[in-house]
Amino acid sequence: MLLLNASGCLDALVAPEVALQLDGFVTKTITPLPREGNAPPRIAETEHGMLNAIGLASPGREHFLHDHLPRLRELGLPLWVSVGGFCAEDYAETCAALDDVYAIELNLSCPNVDEAADSASEIVALCRRSTSLPLYAKLSAAHPDLGQLARAVAAAGADGLSLINTLRGMTLDPVSHAPTLARGSGGLSGPALKPVALHAVHTCFAATKLPIVGMGGVATTRDVIDMVSCGARYVALGTVLFSEPDAPRRIRDELSVVELDDVRNRAHAVDNSHIMSRVFAV
Repeated sequence: MLLLNASGCLDALVAPEVALQLDGFVTKTITPLPREGNAPPRIAETEHGMLNAIGLASPGREHFLHDHLPRLRELGLPLWVSVGGFCAEDYAETCAALDDVYAIELNLSCPNVDEAADSASEIVALCRRSTSLPLYAKLSAAHPDLGQLARAVAAAGADGLSLINTLRGMTLDPVSHAPTLARGSGGLSGPALKPVALHAVHTCFAATKLPIVGMGGVATTRDVIDMVSCGARYVALGTVLFSEPDAPRRIRDELSVVELDDVRNRAHAVDNSHIMSRVFAV
């Protein structure tokens, strides 16, 4: 089992000491052209997590390739590049421009921008023809048949899955009763997402047996073990990094002393020996 960050929850160039606690770094989603994202306010706390409506703020493909990526390589970490766009060609052109990175995460599920007109499988298929790098499709649990979608992107050439992205939610101003965020809705992350994420990982692992990056409400060692028990090979930390930047170190230290029986008792979807080899390979 390897620890990553969820895309957009950590800037490794600003906080390299946090990134170096991880086994790999996932970039913010890169779009072909620079984007400022949505108008503020675009972040709001909730009782059980956080809403964001950042809207894929991005330096753009060329600036990322010539400025950000060389500096990120200096960290010496395996790099996962998150790629976004508004049509299949947007994704494929960025994939074709990337080399010498560990993997590409195709952001097919951002709740804060309009979705690409092309289907997820069409995007994956075109990206597969554009690169030989590993492709992980990041899917939304809001899809009515997530298992079917996972099988479709696997058939189109995805090497793995990232599960899950945030889900749309809303908070209201207590005085005006108007939406807190300028966009109205935003992506909900944090503890409230964990049961949804576990179901998604469990469903998609059963459907495809592909490697999965599990994320959504992960903040404790138990959360990590639960993700692995449902089929995740990698586990990503998101919202917790804002409040506890040293969470990766804490979780890794706690995993090193987890009792074998505890791991076995939590395993309910994947073979016990498979789970134990993942959890203790840290």
